[in-house]
Amino acid sequence: MLRHLPNILTFIRLGLSIVFLWMILYSPHVERRVAFLNGAFVLFVVAGLTDVADGIAARRFNATSKFGRMVDPLADKLLVVGAFGCFALIGEPRLFDWSSRTLAVIHWFVVAVLACREIYVTILRHIAEAKGINFAATASGKIKMLLQSFAIGTVLVKMAYVPDRTWGYWFTSVTFAAMIVATIVSGFLATRRPSWRQFKKEGTPHESSAPSS
Repeated sequence: MLRHLPNILTFIRLGLSIVFLWMILYSPHVERRVAFLNGAFVLFVVAGLTDVADGIAARRFNATSKFGRMVDPLADKLLVVGAFGCFALIGEPRLFDWSSRTLAVIHWFVVAVLACREIYVTILRHIAEAKGINFAATASGKIKMLLQSFAIGTVLVKMAYVPDRTWGYWFTSVTFAAMIVATIVSGFLATRRPSWRQFKKEGTPHESSAPSS
C-alpha cells in the first residue's frame, strides 16, 4: 500500500486541480467573492503540498515508477498552466487602466509561454525516459515552479483584497515578469544539463531519475 502512496497523492492532486480551476472560472459569479477566493487559495496550497508529499513518499519508500515520473509532472502542468488559462478566460489580473484587449494579449501571451515551455520539456522528458537519460529536477526548474506558484497566489490575493490598488498592479506585474523570465531560462537550460550533453556526445544512456519541473 505504501508503495502506491505517491501515485495516490498524484491522483488526489489531479482532482484538487480540477476543482481549483473550476473555482477560478466561477469566482466572478460569486457574491461572497473574498471567502470563495480564500477557499481557492487554500485548495491551491493543499494541492501544492501533495506534490511535496508524494516526492517525499517516493524517496522514503523507494516507490518511484515510470508511471509516476510521467504523470506527476503532467498533474503539475494541469494545475499551473490551467490556472493561468482560467485567469485569462476571466480577464484576471487586471492591471492599471489598460484596456481589456491589451490585458487579453498579456494574459494569453503568458499562457502561451508557459504552455510552449512545458510542451518542449515534456517532449525532452519522453525522449530522456526512452533513452535512459538522467532528467532529474534542476535548480532552474524548481525556481520556475516556485515563481509560477507564487504568481498564482498573487493573482488570487489581488483579486480578493486589492483589485484596484496601484501597488497591487505593480507587484503583480513584477511577479509576472520574473516568472516569465524564469520560465524561458529554465526551458533553455533543459538541454544544457550535463547528462543530456553527455548523451549527445557519447550516446551513452544514464540511469533515469525523477522528472524535472
